[in-house]
Amino acid sequence: MMRNSKQIVWVLFLLFGCIYTKSFAQEEEYEVLPKESEYKHAKTKLWVNTYGKIRISKRLYWDAQTHFRFEETESTPFVGQVGQLYNRHALGYIYSKKVNFSLGGVLRLNFNTDPLSEDRNLVPEWRIWHQYQFAMPVYSATVYHRIRIEHRWTQGFEDDSEYIFRNRWRYLFRAKIPLNNHKLVPKTFYVAPETELIMQSGKAVVGSVMEDLRLTTTLGYILTPRLTVAAGGLYSMGQDLKNAGEFKQTFTLRVHMYYSPDFRRVKNKLPAIHLND
Repeated sequence: MMRNSKQIVWVLFLLFGCIYTKSFAQEEEYEVLPKESEYKHAKTKLWVNTYGKIRISKRLYWDAQTHFRFEETESTPFVGQVGQLYNRHALGYIYSKKVNFSLGGVLRLNFNTDPLSEDRNLVPEWRIWHQYQFAMPVYSATVYHRIRIEHRWTQGFEDDSEYIFRNRWRYLFRAKIPLNNHKLVPKTFYVAPETELIMQSGKAVVGSVMEDLRLTTTLGYILTPRLTVAAGGLYSMGQDLKNAGEFKQTFTLRVHMYYSPDFRRVKNKLPAIHLND
C-alpha cells in the first residue's frame, strides 16, 4: 500500500511539473507576441508589366508575362532601385470566349534592397501556378473573376538560408468599363477598377495568412485588337510573414502593355477576354 502511495505521489508531481512548464512556456510565448497590430511605413514602387497571349491553335495559347518591379530608396521614390524581375509563362486553354485556364511556371529574381545588408544581392524564387478566369458582360462593361493558385519556393538573402514552401490562394475581381464607346473595341478608353485578395498557407505561415490585399484603378486604351496599353495606381497591405501583427503597405504606379499576336493563317481574332490578364 505504501509503495502504491509513493508511486501516486510521483505521478502527481510529474503531472503538475509538466502543467507548470507548459503554462510557463505559453506565457513566455505570449509575451513575445504583439499586443496590437502595427502598420509599417508605406513604400512606393513602380511596376512595368507586359502581358502576351500568343495564339497557338484554336484552343491553345502561350501566356508570356514579364514584370520589371522597382521600389523607392531614401532619396528617390517609386523607381529608386530594382526590386524584382518576373518571368511568368504558361500554356493556356480556351474553353469558351468567356472561360480560359492556364498552367505554367514562374522564375522571379529577388534583389536585396537593404542598403545595410551584407548578404547576397540576388536570390531566385520558383513557382508553379494555375489559373481559372471567367468573364461575363454587364451592360457595356465586362466583369472578370480570376482564381490563381501558386506553389512557391522562397529563401532569404543569407548564405545559409534554406528554401521554404508556401501556397498562395488568389482571387481577383475586375471590371472593364468603356468610357467613349459602348463596347470594348479599338480606339476605346476604359477604366478598370479591381480588387485582389491573396492568402497564403504552409508550415512557415504562423498567423500571417493574409499576404496581400490589393486595390487598383487602371485607365487603358485599346489601340488595336492585338495591342492595349494601360496605367494606374495600386494600394496594397498585408501581414508580414515573420510577425502577423505587422502590416506592410505600398503605393505602386503600374504601367501595362497587352499584346496578342496570332501567327496562324486564319482571320479569327482572339476573344475579347484575352486582351488583358
